Amino acid sequence: MFYKKKYDIKSSKIVINKKAYHNYFIEETFQSGLILEGWEVKSIRSGRINISESYITNTFNELYLYNCLIQALPMSSNHIFCNPIRKRKLLLHKNEINFLSMKIKNIGYTLIPLSLFWKKSWCKLELGLAKGKTLYDKRLDSKKKEWNKEKFKILKKN
Repeated sequence: MFYKKKYDIKSSKIVINKKAYHNYFIEETFQSGLILEGWEVKSIRSGRINISESYITNTFNELYLYNCLIQALPMSSNHIFCNPIRKRKLLLHKNEINFLSMKIKNIGYTLIPLSLFWKKSWCKLELGLAKGKTLYDKRLDSKKKEWNKEKFKILKKN
């Protein structure tokens, strides 16, 4: 007899940082775990999270996610203080942390969160090693997108 998996979730992506793809060239992506509290997991499951203004830094050879807003649920208990913008530790292997910290020291590189998703019952963060775009690069990207839209319209007519 076949049973459904216990952790089968329809859409694994929770939130995507679209602003990151507009402002940065993403060169490499990595997956990492997060250290979360119980109320944070409940809030994430209900979709009360924003990672568009967040960033990742290296502190004492550990990576932390800063400025990630997780709003507490209104029915959370009153005896727990819920800090919505606390720093959250990322769980990566030591060689990955060393590689990323070496890349961050290079001028122009930064680590930014790209998306948050479920992997089985674990909440994972996809982070990207990114280099900033100039205004000229952003204009070129918008022109390419417009041209691709026009190509699809022309192909549909024919």
